[in-house]
Amino acid sequence: MPQFIDVEDKIIGPITVRQFVILLVSGGIMFAAYKLADFALFLTIAVITAIFTILFAFIKVNGRPIHFLLLNFIQTLKKPKLRVWDKTLSEGELKNYMQKVEIKPMIKPREKPLVGSSRLAELALIVDTGGMYEGEGTEISRNQEI
Repeated sequence: MPQFIDVEDKIIGPITVRQFVILLVSGGIMFAAYKLADFALFLTIAVITAIFTILFAFIKVNGRPIHFLLLNFIQTLKKPKLRVWDKTLSEGELKNYMQKVEIKPMIKPREKPLVGSSRLAELALIVDTGGMYEGEGTEISRNQEI
């Protein structure tokens, strides 16, 4: 039986594969900004990239990475807020539906008494032990049969 399937694989100390990839991508973005932009723009891009890197790589909400929270939030915004089913029937459909409705006879009351909670617990114990425990009521019934 597999265990701990929700734990991510660690590759370097406590850093998982997902975190390592995020750090590599952000490092690439910062390197490109250093080579292509002037120093003031590089600092701005580096700070913004570092914030998003730390946010996506290391912050968890309810034990799950934050990108799951953001995906769920976007999906919630896309869904309609109110779901209404407005099925109006025509006269013909209503008459047809009324003809199909059959009245079922009432169910007869149970003839057998319901099993009490103490008897139910005893039966469960008999089933759980595979019949090794025979129950208290069976001893009385055996003595009466003899």
